[in-house]
Amino acid sequence: MKITFPALIILCLSTVSVLAQSNYSIKGSVADTASNSKLTNTTISVLNAKDSILQKFTRVHDGSFALNNLKKGKFILLATYPGYADYVDRFTLDSAHTTHDFGRIKMILKTQLLAEVIVKAKVAAVKIKGDTTEFNAAAFTVQPNDKVEDLLKQLPGIQVDKDGKITAQGQAVNKVLVDGEEFFGDDPTLVTKNLRADMVDKVQLYDKKSDQASFTGIDDGVKNKTINIKLKEDKKNGYFGKIDAEGGTDKYYQEQIMFNRFMGKQKFSAYGTIGNTGKTGLGWQDNSKYGSAGNVEFGDGGEVYFYGGGGDDGLDSFSGQYNGQGIPLARTGGLHYDTKWNSDKESINTNYKIGSLNVDGTRNTQTQNNLPGSFFNSNSDQTFHNHIFRQKLDATYQLKLDTSSNLKFMIDGTTKSTVTNSDYNTTSLRQDSSLLNNNRRSTTNNGEQKILNASVLYTKKFKKTGRSFSVNITEAYNESKSNGFLKSEIDYYNKQGTPDSAQKIDQYKTGLSRSSILNTNITYSEPITKDLSVLFNYGLNINNGRSDRRSFDNSGNGQYTMLDSSLSNNFKLNQLSNQFGAIFNYKKKKTIITFGSKVSAVNFKQIDEFTNNTLSRNFTNWYPQASFMYKFSQQQVFRINYNGSTQQPNIDQIQPVRVNTDPLNITLGNPALKPSFTNRISINYNSYKVISGQSIYMGGSYARIINPIVNNVTTDSAGVSTYQSSNLKGHQTSNMYFYGGFDQKIPKVDINAGIGLNMNGSTYFNLTNNQLNETKANTYSASLRLSKYKQKKYEFWAGAGPTYTVNSSSLQKNINNNGRGFNAYGGLGLYLPAKFRIGTDANYQYNAATQSFNEDFRRTTLNASITKSFMKDEGLKIIVSGNDLLNQNTGYNRTGSANILTQERYTTIKRYFMLSLVWDFNHMGGGAPKK
Repeated sequence: MKITFPALIILCLSTVSVLAQSNYSIKGSVADTASNSKLTNTTISVLNAKDSILQKFTRVHDGSFALNNLKKGKFILLATYPGYADYVDRFTLDSAHTTHDFGRIKMILKTQLLAEVIVKAKVAAVKIKGDTTEFNAAAFTVQPNDKVEDLLKQLPGIQVDKDGKITAQGQAVNKVLVDGEEFFGDDPTLVTKNLRADMVDKVQLYDKKSDQASFTGIDDGVKNKTINIKLKEDKKNGYFGKIDAEGGTDKYYQEQIMFNRFMGKQKFSAYGTIGNTGKTGLGWQDNSKYGSAGNVEFGDGGEVYFYGGGGDDGLDSFSGQYNGQGIPLARTGGLHYDTKWNSDKESINTNYKIGSLNVDGTRNTQTQNNLPGSFFNSNSDQTFHNHIFRQKLDATYQLKLDTSSNLKFMIDGTTKSTVTNSDYNTTSLRQDSSLLNNNRRSTTNNGEQKILNASVLYTKKFKKTGRSFSVNITEAYNESKSNGFLKSEIDYYNKQGTPDSAQKIDQYKTGLSRSSILNTNITYSEPITKDLSVLFNYGLNINNGRSDRRSFDNSGNGQYTMLDSSLSNNFKLNQLSNQFGAIFNYKKKKTIITFGSKVSAVNFKQIDEFTNNTLSRNFTNWYPQASFMYKFSQQQVFRINYNGSTQQPNIDQIQPVRVNTDPLNITLGNPALKPSFTNRISINYNSYKVISGQSIYMGGSYARIINPIVNNVTTDSAGVSTYQSSNLKGHQTSNMYFYGGFDQKIPKVDINAGIGLNMNGSTYFNLTNNQLNETKANTYSASLRLSKYKQKKYEFWAGAGPTYTVNSSSLQKNINNNGRGFNAYGGLGLYLPAKFRIGTDANYQYNAATQSFNEDFRRTTLNASITKSFMKDEGLKIIVSGNDLLNQNTGYNRTGSANILTQERYTTIKRYFMLSLVWDFNHMGGGAPKK
């Protein structure tokens, strides 16, 4: 063959062109998406994108694959392996991409893929996002006009009792937010009993941290179990509300009105209630920032806080809370407004509340006082009348200064006035049943309190990720004034049961407590590496306070002018504390670890104005902490926390103001007291499986107190006990709790089933008549619960389980308060034609007799109702109901501490019948409000 030179050139160019067109390749590896194991022998095929014609194929060897000599063009990669879903990916090979690296191809089992497809078709009920458990309201069924409370009852791990108290994952929920904002401040029931369930998009459950911890992301140990209600976007415009008028037998009644107007980012609400059924208007948690009434104690940084109400004179005081004891009459009202403006850079949230509460009732208390080798029993009957009137105004203003800095102002003021009257008749018997003493006592007390809290928080994030700065300044002012009378007569008896001596007290008492506390906390966080950061903090606390208690004896002419100096005291307090701390935070992939410590140096000076004695104390408090969190998946989290803290003795333990409210119990101080130290570890685990609806949650805490401050008691032959605190060496007190639960829907019968376990207890030591006494108080309980809801047909719920209480004293091993019990509850609702519904619910409590209290306690409360609904949305209802149909609702409680075991019975609300007219009106729509 003869080849010319031009033909040779053309042939060479063609060959080069073909070689160039075939010089393309792909590579990668294949593994299981869950286990990450290599899938050897997976078939890898390359298809034309245009017509799916096979170009080349190969198999995976040792987890990897490669295909060379591919042409330029658009292709499809197909990976197949038995039992796994096919993997398909499109790719292009051209002059800019001669080699395509697929990296690691993760293949998924067909069974797992099917489950995920099902999940996408079904709304996921629960998601776990870090520390937050989020419930999707769309996954749960609610009726027209159901309230948030009805939705919460369906959520796994959350329980709502008949009074509206919420327990989540074994812990009490004290705060409910709406779209992350306060809604009437501190009463969760105003949200749960009034907001409509069909307005809710998500329910978020989490441990709310302090503002500074939320900002820095580093835990400072401050946590409160909180629920946040996120509303649907189309339910943020319009108005809704409720009018409830109820009247019943035995003069029981309940009236309520609430109006809400939502306009996009603005929310306005108003409400008013009046009633004596104990169902609404009683959840006002308005204690000041530093605690409840009538005490002086050290704070977390060693600082000392004066706070109190009418109880500063030592007489009976009233916290303003109804705990089921007695018959209440509540009148409450409130206003709420919050809004955002200036492109959400500014916001304000404000609340005003006003209310009064009267509680009248009787209480019978039986106690067993254990002594070395003997004991004596006391029986006390009390009649009480309590009244409180209060007002509170609070406001929060937030300003976004720029994209990296924020400013937050908070202020609240409260005024309270209280009146308490109590009459007691107490009789004590020796172990042989001979009369020991008899005390007839009455107390009256009037109190006035003013509280003002203000704070400003500035936060700044810098350009460098993880670097931040914050300053928090707070001022707290608290003033309490009180006055009242104590009248007491005591007859003492000898062993033969005849009168031996007598004591009479007739006194007028006054009290004044005032404090001003300025607290500053500065934090700075700095990233050390990509995964490790540190938070430094410095705190300054300045506290100036005064406490003045005085007792005056009756001069004989009805005038109380004789000062009893042994029962009076007036002291001032000046204190300065400095706190330093460093907390490290490590965060990588599924793991978060924090560790560090804070230390406070406190200078404390107390001056007794009566004696001119000065008590000065300088001490150091340590607060180590550590935590570990591992997130297995979006729905599975494990946490473990450690906290150590120093507890300084409070003022009453060191230098008490002698109080003779109960002359049979006297307290002495101990200036030699030293601080104790508590080590606490807590564990928490949550898991939720979307497909099966299975929920598992458990947690617990255990604390041991080193060098504990215990209350030693010396009881004389007349039954008078003298108490004095001291440090107990060689023994450590402890306390613990545990909760666990399992919930899952049974598919075949469509029933929600769950089990729960709870355990809490303590071990306490003290000296009783110079003999060591060990007190154990442990409670164990288990429960099984079932529920089912068939829309517009029926619903039922039931739960039951045993309890066992260990309540014993080593001084009397053969006479303890150990006892078993059983609790059960249930309810049924039937939806009938013509918009009728009948419902009933019941609760049962049983406590067996113990060696200390030799009688069983049984109580069954049964309630029932018939409801007729009107209107298309069933917003208007007429209800006929009966409360406690069996008339068995008797108040009852058993407790034990130190060397004293106690059993209480008290009056509470019993049987009545009620006729109710309820109108739920709703005009909520979508879209933005018109300008």
